[in-house]
Amino acid sequence: MRPLSRYRPRSPSGWTIAVFGLLATALGVVGLAAPDALLTVMGFTPVPEGRRADGDHTLMFLTASSMAAVNMGVYYMLAAVADWRAFFRWTVPFRLLTCAVFLLAVASGRAPAGFAGVGLWEGLGALATGVALRYERRAAGAVTDGGAPGPAARRRGAPPPR
Repeated sequence: MRPLSRYRPRSPSGWTIAVFGLLATALGVVGLAAPDALLTVMGFTPVPEGRRADGDHTLMFLTASSMAAVNMGVYYMLAAVADWRAFFRWTVPFRLLTCAVFLLAVASGRAPAGFAGVGLWEGLGALATGVALRYERRAAGAVTDGGAPGPAARRRGAPPPR
């Protein structure tokens, strides 16, 4: 049997991705199991079941986005365990974009003020991942993703890549 430690993130950036993935999965499960609770957490006022207008597809959209959050969360956790740093880097600009779109939705009145928390969660998580990646790159400073000595190592006298 393999030790459980094998299934933990191995880097600070991996931990930021794992935490984000765990939270996304958990909130997705809440959205699937108790949609009104998730709406309340996001700052929306749930509409009682018998008072929904014909053609109100809120619950269908919430089910779809909750399932997407579960899937995305699992992808993030798997990437964290694999220490797939390229994936970590890809998430940063897109999570910052998500932050901006969500905050603009609040600022323009399309979403209630409580929804800003979702945008801030995305943005702060992206910044944490970006800072961790930068720290790791500077700490390693010696090796590129391909295993060849990076610029910092070459400045210290390491041979250039072949």
